[in-house]
Amino acid sequence: MKVIVLAGGSGTRLWPLSRISYPKQFIKLFSGKSLFQNTLERNPHSDFLIVTNESQFFLVKDQSQEVGVSDLSYVLEPVGRNTAPAIALACMKLDADDMVLVTPSDHYIQFIDKYSEVVKKAQLLAKKGFLVTFGLKPEFAATGYGYIESDGENVLSFKEKPDLATAQKYVKKDNFFWNSGMFLFKAKSFLQELQNHSPDIYEAAEKAYQNSNQDEVGSLTRIKEEDMIKIPANSIDYAVMEKSSLVKMIPADIGWSDLGSFDELYKAIPQDEAKNAVIGPHIPIDSKNNLIISKDDKLIATLGVNDLIIVETGDALLVSSKGYSDKVKDVVAMLNSNKSTLAEVHLTVHRPWGTYTTLLEEPERYKIKKIVVKAQHKLSLQKHYHRNEHWIVVSGTAKITNGETEYILKENESTFIPMGQEHRLENPGKIDLVMIEAQVGHYLNEDDIIRIEDDFNRI
Repeated sequence: MKVIVLAGGSGTRLWPLSRISYPKQFIKLFSGKSLFQNTLERNPHSDFLIVTNESQFFLVKDQSQEVGVSDLSYVLEPVGRNTAPAIALACMKLDADDMVLVTPSDHYIQFIDKYSEVVKKAQLLAKKGFLVTFGLKPEFAATGYGYIESDGENVLSFKEKPDLATAQKYVKKDNFFWNSGMFLFKAKSFLQELQNHSPDIYEAAEKAYQNSNQDEVGSLTRIKEEDMIKIPANSIDYAVMEKSSLVKMIPADIGWSDLGSFDELYKAIPQDEAKNAVIGPHIPIDSKNNLIISKDDKLIATLGVNDLIIVETGDALLVSSKGYSDKVKDVVAMLNSNKSTLAEVHLTVHRPWGTYTTLLEEPERYKIKKIVVKAQHKLSLQKHYHRNEHWIVVSGTAKITNGETEYILKENESTFIPMGQEHRLENPGKIDLVMIEAQVGHYLNEDDIIRIEDDFNRI
């Protein structure tokens, strides 16, 4: 079976854990693994086709390798156009008779055995040419999910995200289900129905795929931006599922959550005797029913507090009453309006070559970073107009290009990169290179980088 994993998007609903450059599917929350990694592991013996964007491509590769999955195929979208185009482009990369499971990468599923059972049931229907969706029995009157009205396996209608009164009516009935956003069908069945019901999307996606750039072995497909923006943006529900007469539904009691808020995350994390759900060091005194997360390993002590959400990430602290965490999107909107980088990146930023962590910063004066370069990787050949840089090797071996000179630095050795000088940092070794970088200048933003050569097509 082919598994199309939708792994793009940006992170807002779990801020400050998630950021635009590091959405929730990549946050390691459960036993040191991310939701994306969980998605791979609950679909063993499958061929994966990942739909993502250029900026998150390296995150997908790194995290898949961490769980022993390396033989992946990719469709890289330069801009998002919703799920119908994403799935169409992926199916065009497959054989017509391939059985395809489509799943988001940011869902939490508790009961893996039940999940496997409903996928097998769905395959039986998909073999007959049906488009199968998975319905989830509502646990409460949710206004953030779409609903499916069914008669057994037959879908009667899809319902938009309702208001509270309507949702309360739905949950009192036995034939209304949450729409999970997961689907199973043959590639040709979906593409034919897309062509029948949304020919504009089909035709534009087909042209974009035909014009795409493929790597030598055919595993990586890059869609050109000028073609991608011409594809009408629409969801698979609107474009196909609501219009097709071939849709079936399988009820799925799988312990599902989209973890769309911290209130939902609280339910998914194991709780102590006082009903505190905790990630990271915590000392509770007379505190109960709290969600406590310290991603920076900073100790959080709570005294006599109940029903709170406390999330610490090193550069931001969120404190909320439970029941209010859907308002996080308003905080993100305010950060964006103020052009704050807190909505976009963490202190630790992931790059194709490794990571950097901002340790200390005084704007318009200096910035101290920890840089980790993966083995056999190198940064771009670049220069800066507004800062000098001092590099100190903590561990590993660094190959330095500094103007016309190349040399090797070992542990506890350092060098100086003057403003305007072309330079490059490379790790020629077999272990990570760890360095401290001190930047000094009057403008230290990340956009003061002029790239001359780059292994990752970022020029």
